[in-house]
Amino acid sequence: MSTQPKNSAWTVLITDGLQESAIAILEKASAVQNRPDISPDDLMKALTGVQAIIVRGRTKVTADVFAAAPDLKVVGRAGVGVDNIDLKAAKAKNVVVVNAPQSTTIAVAEHTMALLLSLARQIPLADSGLRRGEWLKKKLEGFELSGKTLGIVGMGRIGSFVAARATGFGMICVGYDPMLSNDEIAKRGAQPADLNNVLRRADVLTLHVPLTPETRGMINAERLSQMKHGAYIICTARGNIIDETALLAALESGQIAGAALDVFATEPVTDSPLVKHPKVVCTPHIAAQTAEAQERAARDIAEEILTVLRGDAPRWRVA
Repeated sequence: MSTQPKNSAWTVLITDGLQESAIAILEKASAVQNRPDISPDDLMKALTGVQAIIVRGRTKVTADVFAAAPDLKVVGRAGVGVDNIDLKAAKAKNVVVVNAPQSTTIAVAEHTMALLLSLARQIPLADSGLRRGEWLKKKLEGFELSGKTLGIVGMGRIGSFVAARATGFGMICVGYDPMLSNDEIAKRGAQPADLNNVLRRADVLTLHVPLTPETRGMINAERLSQMKHGAYIICTARGNIIDETALLAALESGQIAGAALDVFATEPVTDSPLVKHPKVVCTPHIAAQTAEAQERAARDIAEEILTVLRGDAPRWRVA
């Protein structure tokens, strides 16, 4: 579907769908081509004359895409992570990349807490047992969050929101973030510590960092071995931050008592030893999937796209 306002100078291509309220914002100033589920081949054919592309997590904006889009000025990610966009290629082609980093903060923080509680009280096992007709009361002894130490790797918006909620449960929060000063980490609700100290102290470790060359595989066999025996780990960030082979081995040995994962190295995934492991709670990358978060992301990215096209400075420029 394409709409064309009178005298529009810009064409915006939406490849993964967008809320109607955001499309309405775009239609006031641009021609909109809304092509959800467009294939990679069809995407390459649709780029001529397009000044802006809006994606979610499905579409890969590769170097080939940038090369085939001579009129492209801006790429917008309706969400936070931009690992599906080739930032080096964007810079080489002088294309601005923007995202909507504040839109999903509450949703992801709340999902992190949901996973934490699911681990602590073994809710998935209790639920599945009852559905099979089994009363597992004597086998399912959980643990209380109160008094436990939550290690938070990444004290940005999401990490700080998690800290506030965990503190409300009586947890002690210890935070690591190389981009922030100790004073700033403390202001955001956690005791500042280096990564090794966080790993050693955490009863539960939760990860809230972007996927970068520095964070890829950062939770590996060596770092898992530094954690308390019987600790837990949660990841709602990106799957490749954890070495999945090392995590599986740590679960098998008992070094890690349990894990809760919303993200995986390869997605979608349904047939994985981690997904099937009895000590793992898993969800299909849904931490940001609330109606409110998706609405905010859509509206934020629509406004950012038009800001860049008008020649003004965006709030959330990534590259």
